Amino acid sequence: MNKLWYAYVGWVIAAALLGFALSMTFAGVLRLPRNLYLIPYIGISGLFFYAYVRWSGSSILELIRHNWVWGLVGAVVLALFMIKNVLSQPISPRSNGFPLFLDLLWSGVTYGMTDALLLTVLPVFATWQAFTLLNWTANWPGKILVGVIALLASVLVTAAYHFGYPEYRGAGMVGPVIGNTTMTLGYLLTNNPLAAIFSHIAMHITAVLHGPASVLQLPPHY
Repeated sequence: MNKLWYAYVGWVIAAALLGFALSMTFAGVLRLPRNLYLIPYIGISGLFFYAYVRWSGSSILELIRHNWVWGLVGAVVLALFMIKNVLSQPISPRSNGFPLFLDLLWSGVTYGMTDALLLTVLPVFATWQAFTLLNWTANWPGKILVGVIALLASVLVTAAYHFGYPEYRGAGMVGPVIGNTTMTLGYLLTNNPLAAIFSHIAMHITAVLHGPASVLQLPPHY
């Protein structure tokens, strides 16, 4: 089995390339409005994550059930931190009534969950599976080392994805990398992906309510 560890690493690299290609093509080149941009981003990213789950033979239900209480605790703590950050940014107009409900589902829940799966859950989980095959996670020093590698894998995918947006090149990259790294740490410390998924969704929902045209966490902006 050890000879297969690099295949898992390949999925992390593929996730980085996919994220960059999607944001570069549909936001950087085609400059699609956010609601339209999210159609290929969510659709293709979702299929990619599903393909990884099928390929790896992973049980998502088992992954979520493991340490789920700590995952929820981590989600609450991280959500409070992320919400505070969003509310510190400029306010901009939002929709009302039924359009607002749709925005909350689309740009809030679905967009937030997709970001969490692509930028955090997949790179962390794949990295952990890769080095488990190499028996690196058999003791605490090994687990800590693999945790650091998994964190760096998430940073790689996050940076590649955001580099496809013109608005994040240069100093603009710092905010998304710090924010997602914080949520990835929550996943690693609680050993449950709910910490990253729910905090990411909470961040996006707050952004939709606070200022979809001005908040950093809701690209693209033109």
